[in-house]
Amino acid sequence: MSRTATSPVQLGLRENRLQFTLLVIVNVCVGGLVGLERTTVPLIGARTFGLTSDLAVFSFIIAFGLTKALTNLAAGALTARFRRKDLLVAGWLLGIPVPFALAYAPSWGWIVAANVLLGVNQGLTWSMTVNMKIDLVGPARRGLATGLNEAAGYTAVGATALLTGYLATAYGLRPAPELIGVVFVAAGLALSLVVRDTAAHVALELTRHTQPAPAREDTGLKATFARTSWHDRSLRGASQAGLVNNLNDGLTWGVFPLLFTDHGLGIAAVGLIKGLYPILWGLGQIPTGHLADRVGRKPLVVTGMFVQAGGFVLALALLSRPLAAGLLSAVALGLGTAMVYPALIASVSDHAHPTWRANALGTYRFWRDIGYAAGALVAGVLADAFGLNATVVAAAVLTAGSGLLAARWITERHPARPR
Repeated sequence: MSRTATSPVQLGLRENRLQFTLLVIVNVCVGGLVGLERTTVPLIGARTFGLTSDLAVFSFIIAFGLTKALTNLAAGALTARFRRKDLLVAGWLLGIPVPFALAYAPSWGWIVAANVLLGVNQGLTWSMTVNMKIDLVGPARRGLATGLNEAAGYTAVGATALLTGYLATAYGLRPAPELIGVVFVAAGLALSLVVRDTAAHVALELTRHTQPAPAREDTGLKATFARTSWHDRSLRGASQAGLVNNLNDGLTWGVFPLLFTDHGLGIAAVGLIKGLYPILWGLGQIPTGHLADRVGRKPLVVTGMFVQAGGFVLALALLSRPLAAGLLSAVALGLGTAMVYPALIASVSDHAHPTWRANALGTYRFWRDIGYAAGALVAGVLADAFGLNATVVAAAVLTAGSGLLAARWITERHPARPR
């Protein structure tokens, strides 16, 4: 659909509310597809395929995390050659086989392979929705834009995790819980074909940017990767915090269903715990994204990491009452992550010039989503050697340490507060 002369390109949430809303709905579908796995897949590995090693069970998360991280990194570079919309559509096409593979896989290897496709799907679709929303709203509303984007995605993750828990209780672990993913794929693909590309919005922001495009600075992927990963102190702080944040998610993704079923909870109760965490994570990002535009990014990042660390402490301290332990830890983890998530993306956007912002966000998201694989690997090794409780202790220590590093490294560079 072409833009007409009567509809000029403008930056702002209100000015682009229709396209922004479409992208929010697309990200509901993105989150819903990955939410299929939150409750049932670790139990499928242990109960359906008889896996006895926790590391083997968590291998699907490692495959997902590595693939998504590498796709995030590639997505930034691909935006220099392809339209964001084209990459969004490609991500959905690659996601079509995922719900069918999860529902009917004849062996665990098929589940792992499905998670490779899911990682590519999530890397392309989630990267493009967040980039396109940032393009649409301009610099003053980045925190709110990323908060709304992540809220849509992670609320859908939680709602789907909750739904699959109840479906698994009523109809078994497969295939009914996984086949609802067909709806997400169909809707996400259809809406992605309708939404407009945002290249014109990026061009408009470049003309208004307070700093000129760097004349001698290398803006390619290799240079931006180095700058975002370690050369720039603040970007380094954001990248490590993102990695540890998703390490927590990857660890709880695999550990919590096994930990709480070992302590007597049923699948529906586990689904409630696994659903509450991302629902709070998702909905909480609407106010925290707005707050990040008001008070700055760093206070939310540091506070959020310590709140998450407290969530792991609660999980173990109250384990004699497993439902209370699960619910209270889910609340703390969800609220802590809600503080961190939009603030980190907005912070990276603040420190990156529009000419290399997509690569910077891709690099940050690479390190962030490597956390899924790192969390599953750490959890699998520690759980096999020392038990599931040891993995929870390790997560609490790592998260608190990451909060201290964020406090030391991250600096503020966000625009004036919006009216």
